[in-house]
Amino acid sequence: MTAKNVGFNGLMPCGWTISFRLTMLRAAARPRCPMSEFWVPLIELCPMARSAVNTQHRMAPPTVRLTDARLEYDGRLLFENLSFTLEAGKLTCLLGPSGVGKTSLLRLMAGLTHPGESGHVACDDGAPTAGRIAYMAQSDLLLPWLSVRDNVLLGARLRGEPRDRDIAGRLLQEFGLADYADLRPAALSGGMRQRAALARTLAEDRPLVLMDEPFSSLDAITRARLQDLAILALSDRTVLLVTHDPLEALRIADRIEVMAGRPARLGETLVPPGTPPRDPGSPELAALYARLMARLTHAAAATEVSQTGGNDGP
Repeated sequence: MTAKNVGFNGLMPCGWTISFRLTMLRAAARPRCPMSEFWVPLIELCPMARSAVNTQHRMAPPTVRLTDARLEYDGRLLFENLSFTLEAGKLTCLLGPSGVGKTSLLRLMAGLTHPGESGHVACDDGAPTAGRIAYMAQSDLLLPWLSVRDNVLLGARLRGEPRDRDIAGRLLQEFGLADYADLRPAALSGGMRQRAALARTLAEDRPLVLMDEPFSSLDAITRARLQDLAILALSDRTVLLVTHDPLEALRIADRIEVMAGRPARLGETLVPPGTPPRDPGSPELAALYARLMARLTHAAAATEVSQTGGNDGP
């Protein structure tokens, strides 16, 4: 068995802002694990980070502002001097053409930056975002050697906190995974894995939630049902949700933003009437859908023109 220590400070993909030493251990397969061997990340939480995680997430949801955001990829500028505000306690959906920089903007809000990326994130209450963010990436990032239930409770396990199996059981029941709680992720379909990842994100119970296409792998009926559950669970949170589905945004969002162009800009904020979840068949939503589709069509055309000029995105 060999070990390699790598110093790292940042936010784990499923929502834990921590400072830790990442130790990679090459180990033989564990019992019932489908892989013959794998790299096991061991996370050592520092006391300060653990304290932040235990207390800060109980605070009221903040308004969060990203200013002077800049992203350069492969020598090409995707956006700069971009400012973005998440209103406290509101669910904001972010739409735009593929490659425009939506996921990069989400990562900047989370403090996950790469070379060529920069921006300043601040909360209106003056407190840092550390310990208050739950982040759900596009991929489910389930640990293959843990059961579905233990994946949902992974945050508490890593922080050394008691694991609330009642919360996990309730979420798994609501997400239609109760009968699969003791199975490993390899036994689940792609949509079921996505549901487990969503349950893990909601189990973290943070005031600021960042989600990258959380419903993309689900069938239409399951997607609508989980949207309804997520709206209830996130009703007192500040949420940024990236999606490619304008109808989804109109159904669940309090505010809708559209990114377009190169370098990308944000247009006028769209505020759908009424309270989510909205009836997608209502005349009001049908009119807004037509308006939003026109904006997205224009956004795609503007981005394509910019790319033709030599500014391809990632």
